[in-house]
Amino acid sequence: MTESPTRSPARAPARQEIGAPIGGGVGDSPIRPDGTLKVTGDFAYASDLWLDDMLWGATLRSPHPRARILGIDITDALKTPGVHAVLTHEDVPGAKRYGLEIVDQPVLAIDQVRYEGEPVAIVAADHPETARRAAARISVDYHVLKPLTDAEQAIKPGAEPLHEGGNLLRQVRIRRGDPEVTAPVVVSGEYEVGMQDQAFLGPESGLAVPAQDGGVDLYIATQWLHVDQRQVASCLGLPPEKVRLTLAGVGGAFGAREDLSMQVHACMLALYTGRPVKMMYGREESFYGHVHRHPAVLRYEHGATEDGVLVYVRAETILDGGAYASSSPAVVTNAATLGIGPYNVPNVSMDAFMAYTNNPPCGAMRGFGAVQACFAYESQMDTLARRLGLDPVELRLRNAMSQGSVMPTGQVVDSPAPVAELLQRVARMPLPPPAAEGGLELRELPGGVSNTTHGEGVVRGVGYGVSIKNVGFSEGFDDYSTARVRLSVIGGEPTVQVHTAAAEVGQGLVTVQAQIARTELGVARVVVQPADTAVGSAGSSSASRQTYVTGGAVKAACEAVRERVLALAETWLGSRPADIGEVDLVALLGESAIEETVEWRHRPTHGLDPQTGQGDAHVQYAFAAHRAVVDVDTELGLIRVVELACAQDVGKAINPDAVEGQIHGGSAQGLGLALMEEIQVKDGKIRNPSFTDYLIPTILDMPPMRVDVLELADPHAPYGLRGVGEPPTISSTPAIVAAVRAATGQPLRRVPIRPEHIVDL
Repeated sequence: MTESPTRSPARAPARQEIGAPIGGGVGDSPIRPDGTLKVTGDFAYASDLWLDDMLWGATLRSPHPRARILGIDITDALKTPGVHAVLTHEDVPGAKRYGLEIVDQPVLAIDQVRYEGEPVAIVAADHPETARRAAARISVDYHVLKPLTDAEQAIKPGAEPLHEGGNLLRQVRIRRGDPEVTAPVVVSGEYEVGMQDQAFLGPESGLAVPAQDGGVDLYIATQWLHVDQRQVASCLGLPPEKVRLTLAGVGGAFGAREDLSMQVHACMLALYTGRPVKMMYGREESFYGHVHRHPAVLRYEHGATEDGVLVYVRAETILDGGAYASSSPAVVTNAATLGIGPYNVPNVSMDAFMAYTNNPPCGAMRGFGAVQACFAYESQMDTLARRLGLDPVELRLRNAMSQGSVMPTGQVVDSPAPVAELLQRVARMPLPPPAAEGGLELRELPGGVSNTTHGEGVVRGVGYGVSIKNVGFSEGFDDYSTARVRLSVIGGEPTVQVHTAAAEVGQGLVTVQAQIARTELGVARVVVQPADTAVGSAGSSSASRQTYVTGGAVKAACEAVRERVLALAETWLGSRPADIGEVDLVALLGESAIEETVEWRHRPTHGLDPQTGQGDAHVQYAFAAHRAVVDVDTELGLIRVVELACAQDVGKAINPDAVEGQIHGGSAQGLGLALMEEIQVKDGKIRNPSFTDYLIPTILDMPPMRVDVLELADPHAPYGLRGVGEPPTISSTPAIVAAVRAATGQPLRRVPIRPEHIVDL
């Protein structure tokens, strides 16, 4: 940290009048610095990385969901012209396994494979096609075993263990109130959620460059630089300071980049060959190379009074974690602790199980366990409303949480929880006009321009969904972020440089960091430096946490810089300026700089009691409500979402345009889960690893949206803000399903909805 040398009183800076607020600060919507580049195609993504002398890496993956490896022969691969390295598990220089929470996943398969697509060997060659051909020439002798693919069967006593310790990865048990209580009205149901993919557009890619100190520099598209660094260094047998990571351009993430993909592989090849090595997955390999959303089976029973007041909820949730743990232990916590929704329920009995299977590994995806639970509990609320003859909104209003409500874990919701207001706002929004009779454009009908229907049997339905989601990491995790802020004069202009390791994955975090710095220091020119491991950890770009935690760190670092500026100005002026805007920073700083690095934490969370699930596990809760309007061709099973409406409390809209963009984007992913997105897995094998067969919503599938943003400040958060990205993904799915249910009268207990769920065959 440096500051200006002592100056004579004659050169002391004069007071400046406080001018108008600096534009582009908190509450504004400045143009994103990466926006134009991304729209025009000039932005450099990880897949654009290039060095003239680099080699290309390729991965040999298992074709079997479960098998023992009897032998690996790399002879023919090594003979391929242009090949520089062929490596197996025997060549891993450090720890053979890694993992986010549980170290259970091999860098390269050792004696067995547990899912289709598990990496077995890696190749480096002078051309990507050469590397792929060489990988195909590796001979692996497999003894194929019958895969265990049913999560419920996997956790039953007597099931063959896939890992030491058995197949039950984690169970979360929550007990509150009277476990034997009864109610006059009872509804129950079993629900199923399919496996959804994050479907980011930029496949996994990275470039590893060997360094002269024996270490490696890795340029990678990721969500969490420091957790990658920790795992990669361990597997390479190197100290962390010799494994330096820099964030490369990220083409979307949504949770799938929290886990390692080719990070260790690229570094192994680079260190072995002494050459830079680039690895880049194609779309099919990407489906095998990252985790997905957990499929789930959920059984719920709701008991209520005859006037619709909830008495109890009893539930059992079984999540399929696939072959390895990833972040599954935390996902199952969310499914349990958020599993009754944003409702007051005095008596709760909840059991959530996470299973190991031979299906593809599952882990983080936007919504993180709350998505599966929300589909079940909101479906239950609609069933209960029909049983009681109540409007579905009215039933929810009678049970809606508010500030001061108590979660099933015993945690008090100590900030605004405007569940009732959010519901009322979407319910009051004008409905879209009814479809005109005759002369409709095809795109206004279910089936769209495919001309499959002309309006026969088309019925309109309206449905609602409301969500609750935690923000930030939970259960006592040391959740912090580090920010370094430097104030200096560059080119005669006061300039703020902000340096964090927070990953910009498309959510607009670079813009937000600059907005906070402008607000706190009153300086228009702010440069956000590339994210890397040269600064302390910022945690993961997940859990809707970065604006909260890294925003909090940037704010705190700016405050520390401002305090030093004011103290320095006081020594020259003889009195302390009221605000940094009164200080002539150019004269004050000269050629020197003021720099502060701050490690910032939110208030602590706590673990859950293993028997009762009681504990203050979460730092913050966020809420959203959706209304969906759909047209359904009840004869063909085709669905068109006519409109979505969303109301969400964001605490404080740091960037209003970005907030609205998050709500639109999250709603699109919820629509995808409701109607079309599912990885089809049969006997452990993925049947649709392509965007030809794995369908995601296009611009023609997304309807117009009405968005209403509330700003009810959380007193515990920086600027009162609340995480934004996940809640709209959670409540949009059940709202759309409820609307289809209203149009068809079908129970619709599985997502995504298929035509056969609508049409009675």
